[in-house]
Amino acid sequence: MSSNPEEARDGRLVRIGWPPRTRREVLIKTLWIVVWLVFLGSPVGDLVSGGHSTGGAVAGWLGLSVFVAVYLVLVFRQMGRRSYTPRTVGVLVGTLAVLAVVLCLAFGKEWLGLFVYVSVACGAALPLRLAYRTIPLTAVAMLLVGLRAGEQDALNLVLLVVLIGFAMTGVGQLVRTTIELRQARATVAQLAANEERLRLARDLHDLLGHSLSLITLKSELAGRMLPGHPDKAAQQIADIEQVSRQALVDVREAVTGYRRARLADELAGTRVALTAANVTADLPVDPDFTGLPEDSESALAWALREAVTNVVRHSGARRCRVELLHRQTLDGPVLELSVEDDGQGGSGKGPGNGLTGLTERLEKAGGTLEAGPLKRGFRLVARVPAGPLPDIGSGA
Repeated sequence: MSSNPEEARDGRLVRIGWPPRTRREVLIKTLWIVVWLVFLGSPVGDLVSGGHSTGGAVAGWLGLSVFVAVYLVLVFRQMGRRSYTPRTVGVLVGTLAVLAVVLCLAFGKEWLGLFVYVSVACGAALPLRLAYRTIPLTAVAMLLVGLRAGEQDALNLVLLVVLIGFAMTGVGQLVRTTIELRQARATVAQLAANEERLRLARDLHDLLGHSLSLITLKSELAGRMLPGHPDKAAQQIADIEQVSRQALVDVREAVTGYRRARLADELAGTRVALTAANVTADLPVDPDFTGLPEDSESALAWALREAVTNVVRHSGARRCRVELLHRQTLDGPVLELSVEDDGQGGSGKGPGNGLTGLTERLEKAGGTLEAGPLKRGFRLVARVPAGPLPDIGSGA
């Protein structure tokens, strides 16, 4: 059993449109497949009953095996991340249709259930417009075959063939949309990282381009002046030192700005982290941080990050509520962050290193930290000094 609640919870999820990762996922997807193979009971029973010659039974088993293999490969490959080309899909669907017709005509009405799988394959693997045409055609083909194999049995199955085919179009669209959303999210993350790198490159160029050019120019002047005018060369070197010191200050300020945690960014990251961990997130809606001191914002952002990290990694919670409230106290206005979950609560071993470091960080910003287990879950409250902010509400 996993000691990490996040891993345990993630292990309980079966990802749509992805190959199985564990034996449990293999078992779940296999059971799902077996349930759908219920309509093969009649063909199998027909072959086992002994009503066919040895050659006919061998041909029947061979045809049924090929039909099932093609169906499984087509549907579950097509509904995954790596689908077949349209031409290959058309060939496989056509193969299923031909096998269903031939086997029904050769062995009788017990094999009409194969058309259910043809309809499922059309709905799951074909484009919507084509599926909307081929599913009714599959039902018509079954009725025509039923005129010889078993008309009443075909009439009993026609509604099921149509309904299950159209239902599978929805399932197929859901799987494809889920895969596209995952790919889009990965693309957005990559674009955001590229944009951040470009912004860093632009800022560094703006900060250092002029200073380094000036340092280079003055270094060349000092080198030329040094033999004949050492006093002027010394002045150039002094200018170089001043410019380089200012450049160093600018770089440090820029790096501090990049490293400083921002509350808005942390809130956005919180939603992503909780959603990825299958935790229902209740977050503030459009909070306003205008006028909040930088030190207070940074400390509160670190508090939010630490609290959410604990929720995701250790609590095993199913719901997490984050509130941001502006309160007026005797010491002046404060901004209060509250993070509450319904997980396992504290370990009872005292505050960990994360909470200890967070307390020190908040104290440096003039804030306070309260954290402790509830009857069901855990609650962390961080308060920092705030400017004259309006009420920003909560995600209630």
